[in-house]
Amino acid sequence: MTALEHIFVPGHHKVPSPITPAVKMGNLLFVSGIPAFDRDGKLAVGDFPAQMRQVMQNITEILTAAGTDWAHVAKCNILLTRREDFETMNQMYAEYFPDGKYPARVTSIVYSLPRANFLLEIECFALVP
Repeated sequence: MTALEHIFVPGHHKVPSPITPAVKMGNLLFVSGIPAFDRDGKLAVGDFPAQMRQVMQNITEILTAAGTDWAHVAKCNILLTRREDFETMNQMYAEYFPDGKYPARVTSIVYSLPRANFLLEIECFALVP
């Protein structure tokens, strides 16, 4: 049986929920739904781009801590609370895949997320080479 490795980012606050940022099983990485908390546990507020940048930075740090990167992400699930943020999300998301090789993805517009001021969450699945 393959052991599970719980992945945490050194120096990053722990989310006040019973979740792990990511779990590695063999060479597969499962990243939890990641909100826009900064390293100190403060939510990036003000606008969608600020939250999107923070979420992508958080996932980048998780991928790095697990020994992988965006080039090895196979699937993303994106939850948005506002349809009008879809185009901005697409533009910012594409910056992480400059070669145009995007992972499989689903984007859902949801009624709400766990906190009223969350504008998005992203979860992903990656290969750890």
